[in-house]
Amino acid sequence: MFKCFRLTKGMDLKKEIEKYVVENHISGIILCSVGCLSKLVIRLADGESILKKEEPFEIVSITGTLSPDGVHIHISVSDSNGNTIGGHLKDGCIINTTAEVCLQIFDDIQFSRKYDQSTGYNELVIDE
Repeated sequence: MFKCFRLTKGMDLKKEIEKYVVENHISGIILCSVGCLSKLVIRLADGESILKKEEPFEIVSITGTLSPDGVHIHISVSDSNGNTIGGHLKDGCIINTTAEVCLQIFDDIQFSRKYDQSTGYNELVIDE
């Protein structure tokens, strides 16, 4: 099953995806999202550094796993010069004009998240 929705100016990309997933009890993945941001907040590959930028960005790629008790989303964006950057999506990524989000929802698989002491994060648990 597929679900799609559109976000508008001023909305927080991660918070709105989380809200949609919780309200609709979704276990699934993000197929794609196109749109633009006016603010970017991502965690970088070192797992600690947070990058915050306020300028126009185009969403060029987004992927993630979705469960009612947490999402794990990575995003790549390009700036006005075409430079691309990406990382772990954090709260505070604000939609500039629009973001179209398309999800694939699993009927026969349930995702949840459980704290993993070895990583320090709530990690994906798959129930088939």
